[in-house]
Amino acid sequence: MSGTTSTQPASETARIAEIASRMDRLPPSWHVWRMVILLSLGGVFEFYDLFFTGYVAPGMMKSGLFSPASLGPLAALHVIAVAGFGIFVFATFSGLWVGALLVSQVADRMGRRKIFVGALLWYCICSAIMAFAQTGFTLNLWRFIAGIGLGVELVTIDAYIAELIPKAERGRAFSINQTITYAVVPLIAFLAWKLVPIAPLGLDGWRWVVLIGSVGALVVWFLQLGLPESPRWLVKHGRYAEASAIVTDIEAAVTAEKGPLPAPAPEPGEAEGLGSLSEAFRAPYLGRTITLSVFNLAQTIGFYGFAAWVPTLLIHRGIHVTASLEYAFIIALANPFGPLLGTLFSDKIERKWQIVLAAAGMLVFMSIFAMLSAPPALILVGVLWTLCANVMSYSFHNYQAELFPTRFRARAIGFVYSWSRLSAAFAGLVIGYLLGHGGVPAVAVFIGIAMLVVIGSIGMFGPNTRGLALEEINR
Repeated sequence: MSGTTSTQPASETARIAEIASRMDRLPPSWHVWRMVILLSLGGVFEFYDLFFTGYVAPGMMKSGLFSPASLGPLAALHVIAVAGFGIFVFATFSGLWVGALLVSQVADRMGRRKIFVGALLWYCICSAIMAFAQTGFTLNLWRFIAGIGLGVELVTIDAYIAELIPKAERGRAFSINQTITYAVVPLIAFLAWKLVPIAPLGLDGWRWVVLIGSVGALVVWFLQLGLPESPRWLVKHGRYAEASAIVTDIEAAVTAEKGPLPAPAPEPGEAEGLGSLSEAFRAPYLGRTITLSVFNLAQTIGFYGFAAWVPTLLIHRGIHVTASLEYAFIIALANPFGPLLGTLFSDKIERKWQIVLAAAGMLVFMSIFAMLSAPPALILVGVLWTLCANVMSYSFHNYQAELFPTRFRARAIGFVYSWSRLSAAFAGLVIGYLLGHGGVPAVAVFIGIAMLVVIGSIGMFGPNTRGLALEEINR
């Protein structure tokens, strides 16, 4: 097979350069895209969990789970005038923050595959328990615990895809990944529209929405078991023989599909050693760490400030609760199309400028949404906002995974991404407050300021990454 190395290179730097060059010369093939699809199916349930938050809100409120008696100790948050659903959003993103910041490091220590599969199983169990919660306190407790697993899952998926996919197709891989994961959002919206107002078999409709996601995730968990470990991660942990065997299997499958492979082009290696998160706070990574931390603090305010509150925002624009779920479903249909459009330009335009332009679109369309009241116009602007938001989403997930080396990639992604989980937790409280005191226009101002921060941080300080090997970006 052309370019396959049969003897082990002398140094760790040379070994990872050899593995990386063999991976990066692979042409587009079904075998490689199959791995992207399997990883994306796992990510589907991370997105399912995040997005059902807004759609099941009316049903949870109707069940009385956010009454002071049901919330128990959490009812004390009424002193800052936070709506009961804001507490549920807070619990969601608090769990995600703990998972991203404190637990994601295990993916650097134990491997991408093991943590990816384990976190998905965690979600299945915790969400199933949450679906049967009888008090607001129990509901929020298990929501927090489930969020920890989900926080680890998304960090691991980003690192996994970045390390498996050839450099020329990383952008497209992330856009396909999020096309698949966002395809679940219309399903959630449809299920909520049909189930939340009723109680099949005597069980509240919102509970069915949660259970469906949990059972589906268990099915996907079995599908993931055939995924290979990241060869880049294996080399960094002294397991060159395993890494080379995996790459050899991939090369054989791609050769059978596409014909002889080109010889690997020389590529830089990575610094030796396993590294630690402390490296993210030294040159050349300190600037990237600060930029991505500021970006993540701001982007989530815009993204979830609308996406997680769509039915509630529509109600505040004068739409009846049942109609708001129907309109939210129509808006949700747009979710997969932003990343799908991205397949046309994801590897042709610098990642940073995709993020900047998408954030600018979100700012404009949220401002327009706040001034409208007619349902057709609200739906149209909501669709346009959704397209922009999801272009930003796949772009930044790709971008932040590229900006750190394999030896501490998951830990660094977890750290910078944890700021988005933290800001989302408190943004849910702030948006609940703003809706009660200033309505949708106040929320639009809050989101607009956040988008200006996104544009400034990435536009001014973000490095270029398009078409570069991970090891070259992190030389």
